[in-house]
Amino acid sequence: MYDDQITHGNLEFPPGFVFGAATAAYQIEGGATDGGRGPSIWDTFSHTPGKTAAGATGDVATDHFHRVEDDLDLMASLNLDVYRFSISWSRVMPTGEGDVNPQGLAFYSDLVDGLLARGIKPVVTLNHWDLPQALEDNYGGWRGRETAYAFERYAETVGAALGDRVAIWSTHNEPWNNSYSGYGSGAFAPGISRHEDALKAVHHLNLAHGLAVAALRRVITKPDAQVSVVLNIFRIEALTPQDEEAARLVDAVANRAFTGPMLRGAYPQDLLEDTRRFTDWSFVLPGDLEICHQPLDLLGVNYYEVMHVRVNPDFDPATEAMGGTDFPGSERIENVKVDGLERTAMGWGIEPHGLTELLLDLTKQFPGLPLMVMENGAAFDDVVLEAGPGGDRSVLDVDRTQYLISHVSAVHSAMLRGADVKGYLAWSLFDNFEWALGYGPRFGIVRVDYDTLERTPKLSSRWFAELCATRTVPGLREA
Repeated sequence: MYDDQITHGNLEFPPGFVFGAATAAYQIEGGATDGGRGPSIWDTFSHTPGKTAAGATGDVATDHFHRVEDDLDLMASLNLDVYRFSISWSRVMPTGEGDVNPQGLAFYSDLVDGLLARGIKPVVTLNHWDLPQALEDNYGGWRGRETAYAFERYAETVGAALGDRVAIWSTHNEPWNNSYSGYGSGAFAPGISRHEDALKAVHHLNLAHGLAVAALRRVITKPDAQVSVVLNIFRIEALTPQDEEAARLVDAVANRAFTGPMLRGAYPQDLLEDTRRFTDWSFVLPGDLEICHQPLDLLGVNYYEVMHVRVNPDFDPATEAMGGTDFPGSERIENVKVDGLERTAMGWGIEPHGLTELLLDLTKQFPGLPLMVMENGAAFDDVVLEAGPGGDRSVLDVDRTQYLISHVSAVHSAMLRGADVKGYLAWSLFDNFEWALGYGPRFGIVRVDYDTLERTPKLSSRWFAELCATRTVPGLREA
């Protein structure tokens, strides 16, 4: 078992370091047709037979839209410094452009006010995958550059409405999933399976990011507000020295396809060469890369596991698919499940050292750009104890609590070694709709009964509340 011997007070975080929890709109809000909200690509995708486990949808999710006041009180009870949520674009602008829905904008304005009233700083993500369906219908979604300019107008609208109160803004969450999973493999909405379309989406997401950063800076008025993007930058480790080519290829397509334009102002040459079979990149127009490359105040990092790769010895270039696989060129490599690792309920390897090394590497790559862990967490099968003498149920999620202990400690280790990290947010505050996997995996530190929608704080939430209150890492026994 990974280390659970850390005791209270051993690891102390500096003043100003923030702790919080994160969610996403389509995963928790519900109210899919309430308050003037328009459909998103995830509404369409989840209502398409065979696309999600057991046909699950986000129609109700955890019903946060109707239970927001109680949820805010729950957040306050956990001593959160910050709460990261995403905005449903189609709740604010039902067709993704044109008229603004005042009810939708008011919902988020009230949420921000409710957080501030409880001493919690709001962290807003503008795009967490739920693109308005009308933009997919009209422009091909992220395949069309018109969507990038619609995103600019959306960012400006939301920024003008909330820009006097929001602490941190993020343009996108994990554009990898928007592009490769949505338009390449087809595993996520909108379910397109063509690598050229995925690469178009990569570029238009990068373009939209730059446009949105500039738009936010035009309208936000909070003097200390920060602007960021949240990337799931993979920690990639070659299985042997002979497999370094596999690691390079994955790094180019998965990581540098985004960090290159956003943080350096150019696509890496090896990425362009690796993907020539799929596209000529003619959709990158003059001036685009200058737009993509905007100064940021913060880089958001999501971490779940290390990717162990090796060269696929059976790869045949003649049979390389033009779509339907994880990402362009994915047949050239193999993902390897390393023996001896403890794993989550989703089979993800538990390697806290990977988070330490990722943060150190990013600090080295991008000196002067502070980092924040915007998502880190794990799905486990909860142990639910039925009501005791007090009438309350309890959830003893020991595995999740140990996971959090080890990964928060890994962040502390990275900071001691020089990584510039400003905060840590647990994924997720609630059990929720886990995209194509439906309601099976549970990531929350608060359990949701999907029949009654009752919230039950788990052992991990009590541990996290103590962490937030004391700014030191409690041991398992203290939770």
